[in-house]
Amino acid sequence: METISYKRIYVWELPVRIFHWINAFSVTILAITGLIIANPPAILSNAEASDSYWFGIVRFIHFTTGYIFFFVMILRLYWAFVGNRFSRFRAFWPFTKKMFYNFLHVTRVDIFLGKTKNPYCADVSVGHNSVAALSYAIMFAIALVQVFTGFGLYSANASWWLPKMFAWVVPFLGGDFMVRTIHHISTWLFILFVLIHVYLVFYHDWLEGRGEVSSMFGGYKYVCEERIKNGEARAVKEKNAEAVE
Repeated sequence: METISYKRIYVWELPVRIFHWINAFSVTILAITGLIIANPPAILSNAEASDSYWFGIVRFIHFTTGYIFFFVMILRLYWAFVGNRFSRFRAFWPFTKKMFYNFLHVTRVDIFLGKTKNPYCADVSVGHNSVAALSYAIMFAIALVQVFTGFGLYSANASWWLPKMFAWVVPFLGGDFMVRTIHHISTWLFILFVLIHVYLVFYHDWLEGRGEVSSMFGGYKYVCEERIKNGEARAVKEKNAEAVE
């Protein structure tokens, strides 16, 4: 049996982990409250409407969480400039030759449950693999759609200047109904992404046993030494390319 050497490497910095969990809770709360707002349940009560403000509370939670989601997105963008190489913009750019082959490998193993000679070291990524990088880039685009359509819908009732900046979105996209439809579809795309994301994280943790789940709590992964060498070599190339530019 082949012996594989692992090293404990610090991958996810504390701000990245904080952003991740705030976003996880925000998306969950936004999805639940958003679906209630889209299709409010009938609640029978003998009290007057003025005495029962549950729907207003749901809307308040949704709007407040939307602000949190927006500001965390801004902070994550900032960290993409100042964070380590696993959290920078370059880590989310999968369109290189090496990452293309990595994409094929991850797709074969994750989606088609294919076998590989060495599943522990074949994936050259240390942080996000190319499939994850591409999916996060797509989800960021969908998050922008959610922000623009959400604040656009809220702008008519808002008193603060920030949501009012998005008042142009509703007429630009063809009216309130169309914006609500886009916002609703984007919500279901988020839900689908979360389900796939959670499955793949636990699947990789089971397959490779290198702390995929715990890394988002402590920041460390147990990574095959061969994979670290490939990652370090790529980091040196990127640094040299930046120096030339």
